[in-house]
Amino acid sequence: MSILVCFALKEEAAPFHPVAAQHPGVFTLIVGIGAQNAEKSVRNFLPGFTPKLVLTCGFAGGLNPDLKIGDVAFETADENLCAKLLAAGAKPAKFFCADRIATTVAEKKVLRERSGADVVEMESAAIQAVCAERGIPCATVRVISDTADEDLPLDFNALAKPDKSLDFGKLAWAIIKSPGKIGALMRLQKKTSFAAGRLADVLSKVVSG
Repeated sequence: MSILVCFALKEEAAPFHPVAAQHPGVFTLIVGIGAQNAEKSVRNFLPGFTPKLVLTCGFAGGLNPDLKIGDVAFETADENLCAKLLAAGAKPAKFFCADRIATTVAEKKVLRERSGADVVEMESAAIQAVCAERGIPCATVRVISDTADEDLPLDFNALAKPDKSLDFGKLAWAIIKSPGKIGALMRLQKKTSFAAGRLADVLSKVVSG
């Protein structure tokens, strides 16, 4: 079975690459941050390849306070895939696709109240739409990298380039201005590394099944 597994960032995909390498029918695609980048990347990729399943994966913010760092949440209409994900330890959830990173507890609370969603991310709706056009089954599988009750250490929206990728010059300047943020950024890096590993564990069980 050919499966395309999409990630916004290479850091999200890194722990999964060795898994994909063991399965000739599994391919990974780094689509970039945000709906526009994701749609463009998937549209450019699919004409030369029609997978039996597309998974849109990566980090996500928790809106439901019950979700913890490393929890893997999913949304799919496929009963067989749902059973596989449940067996792998993932949790069914409602997703909201935003046009910016939710960086504060207050922002997450508003999104939760307005959408009723459990999880927020930025790419899956666009990927789902492209797949729906082509009749390709698609599921969202995301790991919580920051919870509903925690602020991110910086406003990463303000540190982004026009293409939504991180501007490391702006990041360096933000750290120079607020050196006290270094500890929080290091803790965030540890959380995201742990989360990426947890996501790879779940995806490994799904693609091996």
